[in-house]
Amino acid sequence: MQNSDVEGTIFPANFSIVAGDKLIDLSTPLVMGIVNVTPDSFYSGSRSESVNEILTRVNDMLNSGASILDIGGYSSRPDATDISVKEEISRIQPAIAAISKEFPDAILSIDTFKSEVAKIAIEEGAQIINDISGFGIDPKIADVAGQYQVPYILMHMRGTPQNMQKNVEYDNLFSDISNYFSEKIKILESKGVKDIILDPGFGFSKTIDQNYELLDNLEHFRFLERPILVGLSRKSMIYKKLGITAEESLNGTIALNKIALSKGAKVLRVHDAKEATELIVR
Repeated sequence: MQNSDVEGTIFPANFSIVAGDKLIDLSTPLVMGIVNVTPDSFYSGSRSESVNEILTRVNDMLNSGASILDIGGYSSRPDATDISVKEEISRIQPAIAAISKEFPDAILSIDTFKSEVAKIAIEEGAQIINDISGFGIDPKIADVAGQYQVPYILMHMRGTPQNMQKNVEYDNLFSDISNYFSEKIKILESKGVKDIILDPGFGFSKTIDQNYELLDNLEHFRFLERPILVGLSRKSMIYKKLGITAEESLNGTIALNKIALSKGAKVLRVHDAKEATELIVR
């Protein structure tokens, strides 16, 4: 086996997805680099607004080993300010157009829960939809994924970024999230979506203790037979636990990502591509 320490035998090794004209092999885990085109993301080091800043960050991400770039124009941190579809499009459209022109081989994901934003992003060159709401806020985004035949990252969240932390009561955390995934997968498949990646949604509608419970049980999602993405990078479950800031939480991020890989994660969504890439034995 290629990665005896990291891969184990928890998840099947033959996962792959098709993004645009590219077959993405997930037998070895991949790094998704976060490119925020927002002024208010929780981690200041990830904020980019000018096209030149965005292209510089993308170049650094690609050179550091990122296989996918996740472009987001809406801050989804708790209590984030809501913005209009028009404003979100005005942020992501020039960014994706510039990245697609400068880096034509890059695989781009659009981080949005709005169908209109997803549609524009795909037409500009994005090949994956990353929806934090699991089409719970805008159900039409699932239709967009089916229409354009793009992979869909299905994340678990309750409510909206503005109220999600008021929705943290579960009968059984793992069972409730598993049922959520099972029901959503059936709907996506009915709409013709072939490639679905699951994201348990660390930090979304969960307490700090629930986040760690979820990480501890990550391997049990194997029964769903879908690749797992984890987004742990510099989140409050790390820095609040350690009594530090997001800017100081790289070491904690590396430690938790190592655990996630040992439990079968196939995609690491991160702010720091180099450090994440070095975790993955190729």
